[in-house]
Amino acid sequence: MQRITAIALVPLTVWLVASLVAVGAADHARTVDWIRSPAVAIALLLTIAALFHHAQLGLQVVIEDYVHPEGAKLAALIATKLLAVALATIAAFSVLKVALGS
Repeated sequence: MQRITAIALVPLTVWLVASLVAVGAADHARTVDWIRSPAVAIALLLTIAALFHHAQLGLQVVIEDYVHPEGAKLAALIATKLLAVALATIAAFSVLKVALGS
């Protein structure tokens, strides 16, 4: 799964960087209009989902390899998963609030 998210992140990251360079000098209203585009909002949501899932999977591997006490390992894995879900939810909510806002 980590390889799949890595493959998905390649075009998404290229798109995001190119888009941010193009929109970077724009004012707030133009940036909001850009995010309100359905294709842009969907691409941002896909980027958020792939990014946080990929990061969580990478941290999971590190924890499984380097944290040896089972209790600490379990706690770290749960905390990592919950943090990834929480941050992804906040990011997705932010995009949706702008994309669907008035």
